[in-house]
Amino acid sequence: MADDNENTEINLDESTETVSASAKKGGLGTLFPNLLKWLIIVICAIILIVTVVVITMKIMGGNTSSHPDITISEEYEGKREILDWYQSLGSIRTTTADPNPASVVVEVVLGYKKDDKATSAEITARTIEIKDFLRRYFSEKTAEELRPQNEDKLRIEIRNAINDDILSTSKIKEVRFLTKEVVEQ
Repeated sequence: MADDNENTEINLDESTETVSASAKKGGLGTLFPNLLKWLIIVICAIILIVTVVVITMKIMGGNTSSHPDITISEEYEGKREILDWYQSLGSIRTTTADPNPASVVVEVVLGYKKDDKATSAEITARTIEIKDFLRRYFSEKTAEELRPQNEDKLRIEIRNAINDDILSTSKIKEVRFLTKEVVEQ
């Protein structure tokens, strides 16, 4: 029996070694597929969550950019620049270029960037040139061209001419008429 016990023990030891060897081989063999399975599940879950979030954001409108694709001019933003106005030109009196000339009395003011001392100083220094230009400008126009519906065009022409031909280091932004009287005879 002792021999049987020894054989049994040996057999037990061999069977234990066989069982533990197969457990190690099976554990290591199933570890990689299990790890791969969980990795695929996590990746699929992340893809699903991102897809749901992107679709939800598009539906909710939260995917809009902070910068509009279309540029909006200052007119439509409601923000108009505040200007300083040069009002010391006084009234300009002249006649139109019509065959039967009409009398024109106009008082023009020039708008320039707020607190721009250089522009104000240049306008003051060139007041005589500006007045002469305005007198010539209105004397070359007909009464028809001086109608109220043409005022925007007149203001743009005057602004561009003063900026291009008279002022050298600064620019005016606006031209307005405080008074504009055209009296036909």
